[in-house]
Amino acid sequence: MPIVAVDDTDSRERGMCTTYVATRIAERLADDGGRIRRRLLVRLNPAVKHKTRGNAAVALHVSGVDADRAATVAVETVAEFAAAADPRTSPGVVVADRDVDGDPFDPTGAPIPDEIAGFARRALRERLSVAEAVELAEEHGFRHAAVGSGGGADEGEAGAGERDDSEADAVAGRGRIGALAAVGAPAAFDDWTFERISYRELDRCGTPREVDAESVFAAADDGYPTVWDTVDRETGAAVCVPNAPGPILHGIRGDDPTACRDVAADIEGEPVDRAATFLTNQGTDAHLAPGRIGDLRDGAGYRVAGVVAAAPETKQGGHVHVDVAGDRDAAGSDRAGDSGDGIDGDALRGVAFAPTGRFRDRVRALRPGDRVTLCGEHEVRDEAEGPESTLKLEKFAVRDLVRTAPAVPTCPDCGRSMSSAGKGQGYRCRDCGTSAPGKVAEPIERDLEAGWYEVPPSARRHVAKPLVRGGFDAPTHPER
Repeated sequence: MPIVAVDDTDSRERGMCTTYVATRIAERLADDGGRIRRRLLVRLNPAVKHKTRGNAAVALHVSGVDADRAATVAVETVAEFAAAADPRTSPGVVVADRDVDGDPFDPTGAPIPDEIAGFARRALRERLSVAEAVELAEEHGFRHAAVGSGGGADEGEAGAGERDDSEADAVAGRGRIGALAAVGAPAAFDDWTFERISYRELDRCGTPREVDAESVFAAADDGYPTVWDTVDRETGAAVCVPNAPGPILHGIRGDDPTACRDVAADIEGEPVDRAATFLTNQGTDAHLAPGRIGDLRDGAGYRVAGVVAAAPETKQGGHVHVDVAGDRDAAGSDRAGDSGDGIDGDALRGVAFAPTGRFRDRVRALRPGDRVTLCGEHEVRDEAEGPESTLKLEKFAVRDLVRTAPAVPTCPDCGRSMSSAGKGQGYRCRDCGTSAPGKVAEPIERDLEAGWYEVPPSARRHVAKPLVRGGFDAPTHPER
């Protein structure tokens, strides 16, 4: 009664889709008398350079078929449908012979080994190697195969892919990394959502999708907020309809599988060839870990507390940058480098890229001294002045807003602005002779409120959690 997992079967240029390949595997296993108990769509680290757009692996929980037969069917199906002609595509299969008749989501009795669960958690936040995946799979007796790498399948070959992913674009069976992570996902994550994926007829792939936009927006309105990220109402984009040349017609995401199926059924367009509902870690923020500015690893997702250190700037191309210093008060730090005003010496540059659209206006509205929590992928960039710590913003929370700004005092007698009395001597009214020791705090209008802000649906990463799902620690301002 195996768990059958697959990854890295698609191509940025040639299309295909790992969920489609897994759906074809499921159909063939069902023809052999198997029962598909669950279909898991597991998003992995969005910072991995080898990924296609979504970096997803799929696991099928199957009963009624033995592991040997399941592995044979999986390898044959991947060999038939994967976009293996692309040298950057490196399909992998892992089959774990575990008791899926039990509940793998129950931590007290899950059939998933702790080491495999840990590997799955790390696959959301680190860059892992084929060698480690192969070693773990063999240690636990899992079948594994590199498919279409050098002619056929290398099953159970521990020597395959012993180089780190960073050494070459093509590593035999690199998909075994994601496949093993998909096996471990039920024991690694505790927040799950659903996606109903409808597929086109294969001979239509590469042609424009025929989907009635009006029906998409009407169905999205009916399903919201249980069903989310179907459309972007500000830009008019049907977010659920992909642009890539693969077989997906549309994908409907939400917190209830029936609601997702209902929305999908209400969308009008070209014929749906087949469809499947996946349990997934999409929309959960599973990739984000707590961190602190100055101690962040390249290529990982974080939530960090900070204080805006300078006014945001709009750079060439429309990208908005904001410099943020570590927030000692939020982090509870007293280490060397603190400035004495609650700000650490370390700094981070938050970036809202042009495709995030109106989210950039939220970032532009920040002012020095605002306390914030930033979420996104950390990257160390090589700049002329040296390495720069950058966070690609996905969402942020305003914790405390600066409500006043220093202003030249007004004379209480005549109402005119005072003039400087000289360096360090305060201000004086030339007409009345009144004086003031320095600038005064004047209330200012702010275009932000306390709470969470996010990128719009058209710019959202698959694994990022939409604010409409709730569970956040402050008021939310969801984008629709």
